[in-house]
Amino acid sequence: MQSNSVAIKGHRVKGIQVDGETRCRHYHTHKDIIAIKFKCCGIYYPCHLCHEETADHPVEVWGMEQRDEKAVLCGSCGHELTIDEYMNGESSCPECRAVFNSGCALHYHLYFEV
Repeated sequence: MQSNSVAIKGHRVKGIQVDGETRCRHYHTHKDIIAIKFKCCGIYYPCHLCHEETADHPVEVWGMEQRDEKAVLCGSCGHELTIDEYMNGESSCPECRAVFNSGCALHYHLYFEV
């Protein structure tokens, strides 16, 4: 699969068929507008599948003690959220109030120690 990257307010997001709000080939509803900075490489990806298909290394999850790291990007405004803000928020951006896909919580364990 061929990857691409886009710039969202100065942040690079890498993945497969990534659009201007971080949607990708795998997740592309109007609410799929976040990207996760992967601990293993420091690169933002829209989802775990984009990382799996394009990165040359295994995933490393963020630890419990790293919840204050800015590792989630709002695809609407480019605001970086801490892991804690994202996980304990109301499925929306605290900056622009864009609504995130609440179903992403089912995948927290792929990105963060839970």
